[in-house]
Amino acid sequence: IEAYAAQFEKAGTRLVAMGGDHAITGPLVKACAGAHSSLTGGQKVALVHFDSHTDTLMHLPHWLGNKRSAAHWGAYLVQEGHVDAAKSAQIGIRPNVGTAGSLNTSDELGYRIIGMDEVEEIGWKGVVEILRERIGDAPIYITFDLDSLDPCDAPGASNLEPGYAGIRIGDAVRMLQGLRGLNVVGGDVVCLIPTKDNPNKITAQNAMVVMFEILSLMADYIHSNR
Repeated sequence: IEAYAAQFEKAGTRLVAMGGDHAITGPLVKACAGAHSSLTGGQKVALVHFDSHTDTLMHLPHWLGNKRSAAHWGAYLVQEGHVDAAKSAQIGIRPNVGTAGSLNTSDELGYRIIGMDEVEEIGWKGVVEILRERIGDAPIYITFDLDSLDPCDAPGASNLEPGYAGIRIGDAVRMLQGLRGLNVVGGDVVCLIPTKDNPNKITAQNAMVVMFEILSLMADYIHSNR
């Protein structure tokens, strides 16, 4: 995945992808961000990470046998110099899930966790304010796990988390649109499982909506900085 994605970086093309599980984000970010990257000018990216789970389980030696998995990528990207955790945030983390200590590992790495309790308290406008203040003028990579959405908006996502409401799609769209004007160099939408979707394919449709918003942020930035 990393080798294939590197072709886009070398061509100066911003990177977008539809997953796959969240393991794909590690190699995608490694391909487009960090000291080697022309897209970021050699900078690390600020990661805008929508998810129910932190995916930073760096204290586990492996996850189901995999050392670089959907459970680890958020940690190794920081440790290997591709993500600036001090400018990054994880939005939608559910308060009732996660391997013991998973929130602590994100804190140790320097991420700002905006869990669902806080999302509900401050609303989408509050989330946007936190993100923009934290990101500053850094290049951004957006990764959107569909399980961050409420299960009624994304029943066809992997790792559904019942019991706590997730982000509603309308609020997710407003959060993404709140990043307008910032330099989004890459993005992905992950964990779509078509065989689990409703007959009306609402999960796939909402995945399309999220991808459209990410692409629009990129296009708007390019147009505004010609």
